[in-house]
Amino acid sequence: MNTTRQFFYFTGLGAIGTAGHYATLIVLVQLWQVDPVIATTFGFIIGAVINYILNYHITFQSDKRHVEALSKFLLVATMGAGINGCIMFVGVDRLEIHYLLAQIIATGIVLGWNFLVNKIWTFTD
Repeated sequence: MNTTRQFFYFTGLGAIGTAGHYATLIVLVQLWQVDPVIATTFGFIIGAVINYILNYHITFQSDKRHVEALSKFLLVATMGAGINGCIMFVGVDRLEIHYLLAQIIATGIVLGWNFLVNKIWTFTD
């Protein structure tokens, strides 16, 4: 599969993981009054689990052993969660913008990071 097509699959399937992330974030903030920076981390974990399964099987059609692919994916996701958390902290706590706007900005940046690193390192043979 060429890179452009993979990116569209990654983005399209990633929307499912992103929906899990945002749903978790919104529920934690709105119903349980959890700080948005903490809530987004829990949402990120939910989204990462969904995205690993979909990207392993569909986007990158990987046949790597899960021990290798998952460990690499978790490292990339952990760094992505750090980027996401930093953007949320700056956006919400420093710039005082609405947490969902900060999350949309973070999502766009982390999308690029995750695709590039997963394509060239995590799922490549």
